[in-house]
Amino acid sequence: MWYVGLDIGLKWHYVVVMDAEGRIHQQQRLPHDPLLIQRFFETLAGPAQVVLEATGNWVAVYERVEPYVQEVVLAHPLKVKAIASARIKTDKIDATTLAHLLRANLIPRAYIPPRAVREWREVVRHRAFLVRLQTRVKNRLHTLLAKRGVTPPGHSDLFGVAGRQWLTSLGLPDPYGAMRTRYLALLERFAHQIREVERTIDQTVQTTLEARLLETIPGIGRYLALLILAEIGDIHRFPDPKHLVAYAGLCPSTYASGQTVRHGRLTHQGSPWLRWALVEAACHVWQVPQSRLCRVYHQLCQRRDAKTARVAVARKLCTILFAMLRKSEPYRDCPVSPLDPPRRLDAACR
Repeated sequence: MWYVGLDIGLKWHYVVVMDAEGRIHQQQRLPHDPLLIQRFFETLAGPAQVVLEATGNWVAVYERVEPYVQEVVLAHPLKVKAIASARIKTDKIDATTLAHLLRANLIPRAYIPPRAVREWREVVRHRAFLVRLQTRVKNRLHTLLAKRGVTPPGHSDLFGVAGRQWLTSLGLPDPYGAMRTRYLALLERFAHQIREVERTIDQTVQTTLEARLLETIPGIGRYLALLILAEIGDIHRFPDPKHLVAYAGLCPSTYASGQTVRHGRLTHQGSPWLRWALVEAACHVWQVPQSRLCRVYHQLCQRRDAKTARVAVARKLCTILFAMLRKSEPYRDCPVSPLDPPRRLDAACR
């Protein structure tokens, strides 16, 4: 068995081939060329395991290496750094360290989602990118109006049908008028692109049972359902809801030493996309006023601020969807009784 440490970069990769005794048999730099990478791994005599870190372009390297080796292991960069940090850091040292850790079975493994899940992630993140660009253009239009001292009409949405008609008919001198026209044209193109991506999302959700189950949760639509499902991947890789909450970065940081235990802010580790989706869904639980989630949100708002309440509801949503995906059951909300004490209500929603 060969143990191959692969330190990947944008243009060059450094590869170290090691045997079971820890002896280095081959080491070299490889260009980021699919044909040369294929030739290198085809020349390895015998089965091989390859380890690489989860950097920005790991997917492309993984797909090129995976057909020619026995296994590709994805290493968690933060945990690898905690195990084997070095004062002197080069590509050669990193690749050698990865090979040694792989040989000793000490690699902290990261989750490798299937190809379909990776494609879902790209689709939902592309929509988020387009929406952010659209928001920036809208903000630029607001800035343009502020520079001219123009106050938008407060009775309608500035970017709705009536608002766009008002923007189009607004008399602005050049170059502000030309800038207004270009911004509106950009918004039209962004809206068209977003609609195309949303059609792809709708088709995917219609053929995916888990996504349709998540749609039954108050505050979660098709986009958030597919985003949550794409970020979670296989729900069975989490042994309990606490691990899923930790993966979403919704658990508080903890410092314990001796008799002292302190809890701080959220860890913000794990998937930022999953954390954002759960908090976004928590912002819309008021759409079902009679739901227990809505009742819990308002009770928490009475004791804490709204931001803390949203995070708490997001944590409860994380626990709920864990059970839903494990059991393949839709969301069921018990009717709220005015006589239910707050303590029983909180316990039922945990």
